[in-house]
Amino acid sequence: MAKQNKSNILPIAVMFLLFFMIAFVTNLAGSMGVIVKNQFGVSNALSQLGTLANFIAYACMGIPAGIILKRKGYKFTALAAVIVGLIGVAIQWISGPAESFAVYVAGAFVAGFSMCMLNVVVNPMLNTLGGGGKKGNQLCQFGGSCNSIGGTLAPILVGYLVGGAIKYAKVSDAAPVMIIAMVVFALAAVVIFFTNIPEPHMETAEEKQARLSGNKVKDPHGPMSFRHFVLGAIAIFFYVGVEVGIPNIANLYMTTYNHDQAQLTIDEYQKQQNDADYLAECKAADDAAKEMKVEDYEEKVVSKDNYNAAVNVREGKAVAGLGLQASIAGLLIGFYWLMMLFGRLIGGTIGGKVSSKQMLTVVSSLAIIMLLCVMFIPSSIGIMIKGTMVPVSMVIMFLCGLCTSVMWGSIFNMSTEGLGKYTPAASGIFMVLVCGGGVVPFIQGLVADHIGFTLSYIVLIAALAYILYYALIGSKNVNKDIKVD
Repeated sequence: MAKQNKSNILPIAVMFLLFFMIAFVTNLAGSMGVIVKNQFGVSNALSQLGTLANFIAYACMGIPAGIILKRKGYKFTALAAVIVGLIGVAIQWISGPAESFAVYVAGAFVAGFSMCMLNVVVNPMLNTLGGGGKKGNQLCQFGGSCNSIGGTLAPILVGYLVGGAIKYAKVSDAAPVMIIAMVVFALAAVVIFFTNIPEPHMETAEEKQARLSGNKVKDPHGPMSFRHFVLGAIAIFFYVGVEVGIPNIANLYMTTYNHDQAQLTIDEYQKQQNDADYLAECKAADDAAKEMKVEDYEEKVVSKDNYNAAVNVREGKAVAGLGLQASIAGLLIGFYWLMMLFGRLIGGTIGGKVSSKQMLTVVSSLAIIMLLCVMFIPSSIGIMIKGTMVPVSMVIMFLCGLCTSVMWGSIFNMSTEGLGKYTPAASGIFMVLVCGGGVVPFIQGLVADHIGFTLSYIVLIAALAYILYYALIGSKNVNKDIKVD
């Protein structure tokens, strides 16, 4: 066993590097949202097209990536993925000097193909290198820690390189981050090319010959023949939705006008519209701040969109939020991702001793309790953060990062246990269901529009209840009679 682990050190290191790049490039798209919004003058929704393009790419590429993995193996798929990733980031980089929003979105979409292919490789590869079971789960958790580090560094580097007020930033300002990503992809390609990566699931020469000659015997079974995999794939759909929904809806809740702010905004807008001299003074102040790139400057001119948003809150057409400063909200969201990093490090440390079932049972139960606290602890109960009173419920919400951190690895580990030759195809199906990260938060947003932000977390509680069911009951392999070698 010791020899086997020693020979696997380099492949494991390569998988950790790829895990890092998945989050680095994915969060790069999210970090660029504010920049492209201001440079290209697009709406809030369109500013998220880079992130959305990544999710769409997963849905398009998931199953084909699984087929490529089966036919060409881990090494070929990983090498192809990093090359595609380099091309995708290069296209995004070109969008800076080209000053083209369409080019930027196209680059994010191409990069999304790469992220999907990398995910198809790293998850089953780490599980296999660990020998499945507790050790496989442990490697997946450590890989997730590398993923968290990459996800944390991307927005930090973007913020550092942009400098000043981000509202004045351009895509070209973040070019060094993209160049770093391209260099890492190029180095990864070289390392992968010269690394001996095990191929336990690639089709045999006989299988390939049968496929090419058209004489391949149709396998009556596949990943979908295993109940625990089907239920696990659904669990992944809900999990990604929970992971994304917690910070996304919380960000909206924290930064949306409260009733007092809505009224002040309405009064200020009306004053500006009725006093041309005062409006001119406000515009002059905004122009001067823009010219000097004043950091954290609050624009004085109230836009028509902000006025309409305030009116909707006052008239009850839109739910009111907490009205916190964006900097406070960003700090708490960063805390959520930091907790995910800590959680994955802890999960990796104890993963060799604690089963995936035990781990998933505990964290899903704890997350349900935390979100119930978010729903029912009054927002008037708060603590001071940077001179601002923040509801305790928001702090509890972002502690959920400790829980969501280990769910992916645990679910994947249990879902693919005992699948053998069907593992590559199973991994591809998993990637398709990553789209839950877009679907579940959208549903939660619709619910929030009708019953409020905090009560909308009932959607995520229902998703977590399913994940708990999977941990306790659904993860049992009841199809052991199917031949998998």
